Amino acid sequence: MTSGTAWDACGGASWELFFGYADESAYAATVEQLVADGVASGIARQDATLWGPDAEDESGKRLSWVQLSTASRPLVGEVAALRDELVGQGLDHVVLCGMGGSSLAPEVICDAAGVPLTVLDSSDPDFVRSALADRLDRAVVVVSSKSGGTVETDSQRRAFEHAFTEAGIDPAARIVVVTDPGSPLEQTARDAGYRVFLADPEVGGRYSALTAFGLVPSGLAGVDLGVLLDEAESIRPALEADSVDNPGLRVGGLLGAAARAGVAKVVLADAGSPFAGFGDWAEQLVAESTGKQGTGILPVVVPSVEAPGFASSTPDCVLATVGPDFVFDHVTPASGWGFTVDAPLGAQMLLWEYATAVAGRVLGINPFDQPDVESAKTAAREMLDGGGVSPEPVFTDGPVTVFASDGWLPEGTTTAADAVAALLASVDPEQGYVTVQAYLDRTRDAALAGVRESLAATTGRPTTFGWGPRFLHSTGQYHKGGPATGVYLQVTSEPEADLEVPGRPFTFHEFLTAQAVGDGQVLADHGRPVLRLHLASPGDLSTVQGVLSA
Repeated sequence: MTSGTAWDACGGASWELFFGYADESAYAATVEQLVADGVASGIARQDATLWGPDAEDESGKRLSWVQLSTASRPLVGEVAALRDELVGQGLDHVVLCGMGGSSLAPEVICDAAGVPLTVLDSSDPDFVRSALADRLDRAVVVVSSKSGGTVETDSQRRAFEHAFTEAGIDPAARIVVVTDPGSPLEQTARDAGYRVFLADPEVGGRYSALTAFGLVPSGLAGVDLGVLLDEAESIRPALEADSVDNPGLRVGGLLGAAARAGVAKVVLADAGSPFAGFGDWAEQLVAESTGKQGTGILPVVVPSVEAPGFASSTPDCVLATVGPDFVFDHVTPASGWGFTVDAPLGAQMLLWEYATAVAGRVLGINPFDQPDVESAKTAAREMLDGGGVSPEPVFTDGPVTVFASDGWLPEGTTTAADAVAALLASVDPEQGYVTVQAYLDRTRDAALAGVRESLAATTGRPTTFGWGPRFLHSTGQYHKGGPATGVYLQVTSEPEADLEVPGRPFTFHEFLTAQAVGDGQVLADHGRPVLRLHLASPGDLSTVQGVLSA
């Protein structure tokens, strides 16, 4: 074990946690204060005052997630009945159009259950076209948007409506809508005759895994929703107890105490769990909830502690593993801070939601708002409306056109490789991180995600990878609202072919480009170094992979 690190455990009937902490007194004091303040029972009774007066208005309408393990029970039968009806009609291919909290939870829920679900969470025209061409005659499309105004989801809905109509299929027989009551999407859906499921409006998107947003697409795909809710209910009493053994207080207290000590990143690694994609869901929950006011906890998702480029060796990272394998007997976090959680998926989700809310209290921030997410949306809209400034490339290197924000790229740089080297050289060696943002087809171009490991090994710093535009609805909040310690590498490309958005004055590629450029401009306005490598075609991706893997 790590020298100077204390280890202990807590557990219940179906869950077990192990904790390691470099500063036992600071950690114990944090948890004891949370107990003394009645934070766990306060969250359970939806006390909006727990995060201070500035957060009270927002938290007052965002706490209903604490009761979802029982409140969502009626959905189990409703969704099962609809699935039986649809399957009886030969409709067994479920497609989910959604972003952020509307897509990440169903993706991991279905993956854990081993049932297929096609998740369309992109504006990439090639990716959208592939989804439209895949078994349309057997497709049921779930359109999920909490606000009802998410432009990506609206564009995807329009594309499927057009495809169904062109194929002689009534869209009303194939489209299911999940949204909040009174949203623009609800009215549109009811006017069109679509089936509509309304979610609890007092649950934020990233806490909505056990609402209709997580359950409807998962249940239609074939997940046993009753089991998932039972798993969450099994840990709920422990999470509501004002006790030093409360797993939510202990995980949240550890994350908060470590962050206050300068260990403000958490490496999320799978350790033999049956839901290897859990990190992608937890990443959004933690990053978007805590990354604001210049503080926050940065999640770094890695496949396992054995993955190349594993970043737990940096002293600013907590190591968090999910699953039954206790890795700390052969892996030593340099920070001395770590924990592992072994629990079924429903329990994991509720535990991490509690822990994130607790960490927010320890850090003194509101874990339920996302003040910087809208800035990227606004910038993208300005680009589409012709009001934004189109960036000028710095140079072109073969099939790669290079763009860079002002102030960091050395004058005279003429190759993509040298530009990447300059970006990486600017990383703070003690607190910095690298993030790759790929605005591409995440199915066709999946191999690009492997550069995360190469860059982590090259820099010796925590490195994240996100698919655009989906990350804009999750870690995008941290990038702009959290500490100014990151460097940002965007990868964009011309598509194989563009695709019209029916009824809109822009195409999918134009929209995707506006999202990348708009977010890059907002990052630059916040003083973040941004490098964008734009490919002449998808076939040139190997060129960028070679540069980033060198």
